[in-house]
Amino acid sequence: MLSDNQFPESIQQSLQIALDRFQEALNEAGLQARFDGFDEKLKQQLVTVFLASDYVADQLQRFPDLLFDLSDSGDLNSRISASAYNHRLQGKLSAVMDEPALSVVLREYRRREMVRIIWRDVTGLAEFAETASDLSHLADACIEQALCKIYQFVQPQWGAAYFKTTERVLPLVVIGMGKLGAGELNLSSDIDLIFAYARDGETRGGRKSLEHRDFFMRVGQKLIKALDENTAHGFVFRVDMRLRPYGSSGALALSFRAMERYYEEQGREWERYAMIKARAIGQDNGDGDRLLKLLKPFVYRRYVDFGVIESLRELKKLINQEVLRRGNEENVKTGAGGIREIEFIAQIFQLIRGGQDVDLQQRNLLQVMGIIRDLELLPANVVQSLSEDYVFLRNVEHRIQALHDRQTQVLPDSVEDRLRIALGLGYPDWDSFYADLKKVRTRVRTHFDSVIAVPQDQDEVEVLDQAVAVWVTEQTEQEASEDLTDLGFDEPLAALHLLTEFKNSRSVSHMQAVARERLDRLMPMLINACAQQACPGLTLERVLRLLESITRRSAYIALLAENPASLDRLAMLFGASPWVADTIARYPLLLDTLLNESTLLSPPDKDTLQHELRQTLLRIPEDDLERQMDALRQFKLAHVLRVAASELAETLPIMKVSDYLTWLAEILLQAVMELAWRQMVEKHGCPTRDNGEPCNPDFIIVGYGKVGGIELSYQSDLDLVFVHDGSSEGATDGEKSIDNSVFFTRLGQRIIHILTSKMASGSLYETDMRLRPSGNAGLLVSSLKAFEEYQKKQAWNWEHQALVRSRVVAGCPRLQEKYNALRLGVLAHRRDAVKLQQEVVEMREKMLGHLSTYKDLELNEARFGKDNQFDLKQDPGGIVDIEFLAQYLALRWTREHPQMGRWTDNMRILDSALEQGKLSQQQVAQLQNAYLQYRSQTHVLALQNSRAKVSAERFVEERRQVRQIWRETLS
Repeated sequence: MLSDNQFPESIQQSLQIALDRFQEALNEAGLQARFDGFDEKLKQQLVTVFLASDYVADQLQRFPDLLFDLSDSGDLNSRISASAYNHRLQGKLSAVMDEPALSVVLREYRRREMVRIIWRDVTGLAEFAETASDLSHLADACIEQALCKIYQFVQPQWGAAYFKTTERVLPLVVIGMGKLGAGELNLSSDIDLIFAYARDGETRGGRKSLEHRDFFMRVGQKLIKALDENTAHGFVFRVDMRLRPYGSSGALALSFRAMERYYEEQGREWERYAMIKARAIGQDNGDGDRLLKLLKPFVYRRYVDFGVIESLRELKKLINQEVLRRGNEENVKTGAGGIREIEFIAQIFQLIRGGQDVDLQQRNLLQVMGIIRDLELLPANVVQSLSEDYVFLRNVEHRIQALHDRQTQVLPDSVEDRLRIALGLGYPDWDSFYADLKKVRTRVRTHFDSVIAVPQDQDEVEVLDQAVAVWVTEQTEQEASEDLTDLGFDEPLAALHLLTEFKNSRSVSHMQAVARERLDRLMPMLINACAQQACPGLTLERVLRLLESITRRSAYIALLAENPASLDRLAMLFGASPWVADTIARYPLLLDTLLNESTLLSPPDKDTLQHELRQTLLRIPEDDLERQMDALRQFKLAHVLRVAASELAETLPIMKVSDYLTWLAEILLQAVMELAWRQMVEKHGCPTRDNGEPCNPDFIIVGYGKVGGIELSYQSDLDLVFVHDGSSEGATDGEKSIDNSVFFTRLGQRIIHILTSKMASGSLYETDMRLRPSGNAGLLVSSLKAFEEYQKKQAWNWEHQALVRSRVVAGCPRLQEKYNALRLGVLAHRRDAVKLQQEVVEMREKMLGHLSTYKDLELNEARFGKDNQFDLKQDPGGIVDIEFLAQYLALRWTREHPQMGRWTDNMRILDSALEQGKLSQQQVAQLQNAYLQYRSQTHVLALQNSRAKVSAERFVEERRQVRQIWRETLS
């Protein structure tokens, strides 16, 4: 005898009635004896299930043999795969010959599997993820197998649709949306579907030919009827087609071309959210996958899309109004702190960043949350909290729906049903459950508000009335001029002219209404921010150039409006540096970096840079070179901007600026080399060493000049040389084998192509390969042996000077050690001291003649006036003099003092000269002081888009000191 004694008295009566009815059904079917043989564990599970689900109780009372089928098959205690759902249903449908029979079998199959799924869910045999997945697999199988039978039924009358000029059948593409698409169905979900087909045409092979549009409309109607019709046997799944283009008024099925045109021309913002979870149903869904690929640009924008936040706010506002109108505050899906808000949080990051971070292009919410955590878009503890709360709320939803198999997420009013839900979730009573539910919903709402809050809720930004009036209201020139003066503009008429010209520009006047509203909200804040700068008019001019470049991308306008507290920083950087302003106007994607206060002024160390780039590239398919190249460029732009902002904010000293820029170049060069190497090896196989072993990779990129000397600036080219250590006689080991020399040459060409190709995000670096052996006349890639022979027998002295500042910046560690030994050996070569001095001085004089207005190495006191300029790099006493001194000292003394050849940067070479007694402490201090001041000034000028020249009144004493040390060292 089944008993409900372990449950509270308030529900014992109704539960006992359900159990008694089941036993009556057992007796009538002659199954009581078999049931008595079940173990107590299963009987207790039955009581628990009856407590949680009237639907299961009703089905087992009507069909008691169903319990024995499930128990005997072992299905109550085991998971079922997606393929098993399909295979089992296919077997049950094998003898079905018409639509009425199809309807019956589908409903019987659904009944059996729903009982099994609810049983496992309620008894804790299955966790939420399995339950949602099983329900989705069940729906997939019913759709796919029903469609297969419908094709059979209609073929004699209408034939089949085919691809043009082939015998390949053209299928109806069924796109699952919402929870079905994500594999997250709940216990009583509708299934949201969209129907499409690949091309227009006419059916063939039946008694009557139909246009594809009509054929697939009729097939779709039959599929809906097979699933949705409520018969004596119930229904399979309620089908909702309202998410299709044009909604209920649209055609039931559209061609791919029509679908693409609709979303491109008329797709609305909410349809982007819906399309995130879109999935082609069926095991053979290649055409569906092709359609979704066509529609992906509509869903995921290539740029960072912050317009999403405002759109989601509006959508959430409408949902809130509907909830209040219907009095559904107790809805665990759409109410405050409900499931929908967690879904919105995930969708915000997917739509904002999914075009760039392709890992976010997932359907399953919990998977997306994991990626949000990995990308550090939300703190790990927040992601964990949201994920756990999502599962909790979905389990509550399942308990609500399991009661009566109804599509609802509203907590019941009935005291008995409330208690049944609480007990089903493991709580002793309703109050303790509801207390936890309130905590969860409060927590979710807090996280939701922090992500989607209106900007003014985050940061109160004071905007003066004059800034609002200048932009929003119609004013006379005098009124506007007075307001701009009050704000702090020293040339108000010029500022007014800029604003009027921008406001009346074609790009602004043609903005869509939503974008114009965003601009009107943003402009007073920007005008206010510009007014706070030292040169407000100049800052405004630069900011307006940025706005002109983004007016057609309202998402960037939204991004600025969403970050009002960051506008002062934007104005400060734009006012301080035209280079920063021009760079961001050219590449607006950098706005995201600029406005990220937590990272902007704290550039990462080299290890972190490497990790970030590695993770970025891992999210891109290996065969998508274009996206990889684009990602490399965006990575560089973002990190160079962070360095520039830190320098302008004076949080990074000059040496650290160059360190960061050089680290960035090294990491990017390593990534480029690995990309090029992988592509070449996939095509031709590995080159080989002299002993026949494959190279691994036995290739290095040697940096000269600024990158070799760890002294990169913002717009520096890269002086590079490529060296390999493969066999000169060998060939690659692939099917399309080529000579090693050809392989390495093509590898070098590919590296240069990846570095220098102009893309939407610019080139990665400009390269100069003229320092390789024999310059432009020489091979693009030298073997180590040939490089060594050239350096020892043919290289000019100036090439050995350049070698002082050379080092391996990317490539094979084994070959790097060989190169370092080779370089040190060349620097330590025995030299005639007088001849060395003579050649260094002659090369300096030659450079002076070509690159400086000075034609003599000695300073001209008459040129120290304010009417003249000092070229920080090329003029006497400048940077090149210090570099030549360091190079001379390295070449002159490395043989006797190997430490002199160790370093490639000027500062440490000068330190070594002091350590070895080749320069005095005063001389080194003067040279290093001058060098740092010059370098710092060149960085300042680079950020001003200016050439490296200053008034000749400046740095007079430093130049005199440098020239004096030159004479003492090289006389």
